Amino acid sequence: MNHDDITGMLKAWSAGDAAARDAVFERMYAQLKRLAVGALRAQAGQATFEPTVLLNDALLKLVGSEAPRAHDRGHFAGIVARAMRQVLVDRSRRRLADKRGAGQRPLSLDEAHDLPAATPESVLGFDRVLDEFADLDPQAAEVVHLRVFAGLTIDETAQALGLHPSSVNREWAHARAWLKERLDHGGG
Repeated sequence: MNHDDITGMLKAWSAGDAAARDAVFERMYAQLKRLAVGALRAQAGQATFEPTVLLNDALLKLVGSEAPRAHDRGHFAGIVARAMRQVLVDRSRRRLADKRGAGQRPLSLDEAHDLPAATPESVLGFDRVLDEFADLDPQAAEVVHLRVFAGLTIDETAQALGLHPSSVNREWAHARAWLKERLDHGGG
């Protein structure tokens, strides 16, 4: 196995090689930390969360479960971004349980992209509607996931999903319209 080959290391990790797992983490740590910074920038309401803590919590989720079946570096980054989303959602659930309903309205899609002051309620509402959307259009939902929760640009999202940027733009526009309609009419 070439230790500079992330794809090979991911396959070795899937086969149970803990050293390959550690090598993936080491070689991709800087890229994954940038994802965490982007995710937290998109989640302004999570300001007390440090990128390193978010990334480490997400990686612990991956270590504690079956090895991810990632095809390449971009796919693995998407898996880590999904784990970060789950960490943020879990944190919002805990914060909401502490507060027990502060009467917040659901998050609109425009707010979701900028997330100026994401509350636990709005993050959970958006997460629930995004899961509903994923059942209808998994690829468009993945675009939303990477753009909103991982803070990726259109080009970075295209690269992570192996799509052309114009396809990502179409999926993004379609997803925003559907989610806005759903969130505006009480779906969140």
